Amino acid sequence: MLAHLGRVTVRLRALVLALWVTLALLGAVIGGGVFDRTTAVDSLPAGAPAAQAQALLDELDPQGQTLTAVVGGVDFFTPSLLESGYRVMQEVREIPGVLEVTDAFTSGGLISDDGLSSLVVVELDLDLTDEQALEVGDRVVAVLQTIDAPEVVVGGELMAERTFADIATADAVVGESVALVVLCVVLVLVLGGLRAGLLPVAAALASIAASLLALSALAGVVPVSEFAVNVVTLLGLGLAVDYSLLVVVRFREERDRSPGATLEELMARTVSTAGRAVLVSGLAVASALTGLLVLADPLLASMALGGLLVVGLTTVAGITLVPALVAVLHASIPAPRTRTWARRRTRTGAGLLARSASFAQRRPVAVTLGSAAVLLLLSAPLASLTLGSSDARSLPPGTQERVAQEKVEQDFDVLGVQPVTLLLGAPVEDPQVRSLLDAVYGLPVVEDVQHLEDFPADVTVAEVTPDGTATGEEAQSVVRYVRGLDVPFSVQVAGPAAELVDATQQSRDRLPWAFAAVVLPAMLLLGWLTRSVVVPLKALVLNLLALTASLGVLVAVFQWGWGARFLGFEPTGTIDATSPALLFVFLFGLSMDYEVFLLARISEEWRRRTGDDRRANDRAVLAGVVASGPVITVAAVSIGIVFAGFALGDLVAMKEIGVGMAVAVLLDVTIVRGLLLPASMSLMGRWNWWFPGGRRGPGRGVEPDGVRGEEPSPRTLVGSGASAGAGRG
Repeated sequence: MLAHLGRVTVRLRALVLALWVTLALLGAVIGGGVFDRTTAVDSLPAGAPAAQAQALLDELDPQGQTLTAVVGGVDFFTPSLLESGYRVMQEVREIPGVLEVTDAFTSGGLISDDGLSSLVVVELDLDLTDEQALEVGDRVVAVLQTIDAPEVVVGGELMAERTFADIATADAVVGESVALVVLCVVLVLVLGGLRAGLLPVAAALASIAASLLALSALAGVVPVSEFAVNVVTLLGLGLAVDYSLLVVVRFREERDRSPGATLEELMARTVSTAGRAVLVSGLAVASALTGLLVLADPLLASMALGGLLVVGLTTVAGITLVPALVAVLHASIPAPRTRTWARRRTRTGAGLLARSASFAQRRPVAVTLGSAAVLLLLSAPLASLTLGSSDARSLPPGTQERVAQEKVEQDFDVLGVQPVTLLLGAPVEDPQVRSLLDAVYGLPVVEDVQHLEDFPADVTVAEVTPDGTATGEEAQSVVRYVRGLDVPFSVQVAGPAAELVDATQQSRDRLPWAFAAVVLPAMLLLGWLTRSVVVPLKALVLNLLALTASLGVLVAVFQWGWGARFLGFEPTGTIDATSPALLFVFLFGLSMDYEVFLLARISEEWRRRTGDDRRANDRAVLAGVVASGPVITVAAVSIGIVFAGFALGDLVAMKEIGVGMAVAVLLDVTIVRGLLLPASMSLMGRWNWWFPGGRRGPGRGVEPDGVRGEEPSPRTLVGSGASAGAGRG
């Protein structure tokens, strides 16, 4: 079927290109407005205990969005400040949509201990939509900025969420732009020409534009987060370049092997082999993204939907658009060993992966143990992983919302950190309620417990101020302690710490199901591709080693702060709660991407084998690495550039994803694919290809889709078009 698709694509290349150009143009025009259709998505399901507690609290005491301003830089009792402050507060109260203003100028608000700053809290009407609240908030900020004071900073959750979204959008634009420029240069040099080098970039841009069009349509049906756009650009750019390289390099190899074959026949062979790898890889990455859906986190689910769209469209582009582009530009794609203006020097020796694989096969035991030890050592910091939630402190230094929160915490100690809110289903006069509040107050991690008035007499609402931060371990321990008490009335807990506890617990509860959803389809796909049981299991172990090593590096960098100054961020001592799940899915999916590229070629060589012993296995492994190693190397460099571009962003959460992915790709293409995989396959010998019923794979010399293979000559194993063509492996 794939061979037939390759032939049809060549015949109808003009139609295929026209369809994709239409999709790309629609995506550029319509899909570009997806940012206007995205919304803030909660990271906690509505049925979570903390969400239910917050819903009850809102029902008992409805409150609108609040803005918090700190006015400072001069003595509060300066006459000009008092006069302008009184006038401005009156103007703020007159803004439609403002419900209440609490300030020190007119209503006895808070003044800092040093007298150099005061606090203003503006509550907006509860009935305002998010868009309306932002419009009112902008008017409030504009009026507050007219106070005659050296410094006026305004923050609050409403304004911080919008700033998060704006910076995420800007990071996506900057990261994609930097990655595209560097990618163009690298691909032109590697593929030896301007048209050849821009072909993968054109496929990537078309895939991303089509995905944004689909995402814009999806946003009209379900809530879509702004961060889903980042996922689309990140995965779309990386996967499209990978798939394009795989098809282009395989086409050059087939053309070099059969110079007299027709274009249709060459493309049939290319799509039946490289296209199959693209299809399996796309399915593996898509199956990995379903793990985010299983976690039932609304924010992660929104990202997963964006990822599924881009993976599906990029896979389709890999087996339709890219072959059509190759069919049109094949004369401009230079042969592997041809010197061009962009490639003045060529190499005919084995690439880096081929040399490392040969080394690993000569010393399989030492290499296996040594490589595993290195990955385990890098994984060690993962034992101290501490999760946290992103708040205004995760914004770049100097951002108004972050400065406002820092000044509130610094200048107004009486406010403390954001409290843990208790909702008890009994009146405060109940002796057991008082006993519970006394027990909570007696905890060593609690600073204060305050009973709140103005609630129905049959319930008790109290705010517990913990040590540390609003989502720190101290606050989380209070949540767990209160929920674990055995009392005859209902106990509910709200607040950031309760939300983080619920999110973490939900992830732990659903992790086995998510793991199964990610791993089982990938294992079945690899088993179908290689006709082996052992190879997929070994691939799972290797991928998990690379994953834990990458997460360990992430903890060392972002939680411990190693290299924080170089990367331009301030560590908070935690990792964003969404990062491990995202990285697990992305890293596993991309690891499977390279696994498919490599194992597809190794299994092809095994099917062509002339023997059935350990030497035949080693020859097949080395031949597969030689043939696919260069394209994997270039693909890894390309996708590493993409991730490095996103690591340049200002949001710490995006930096975590960018750095984590770049480290994972580096480890995957060097230690895992270059050393551990060939060494472990050499140790297993022919048992790599064990299959139930005694079969170890299809018959010799039969290619997928009926395309007959040729017995490789010794010269094709080292220095062939496959090994020299993709670059400098």
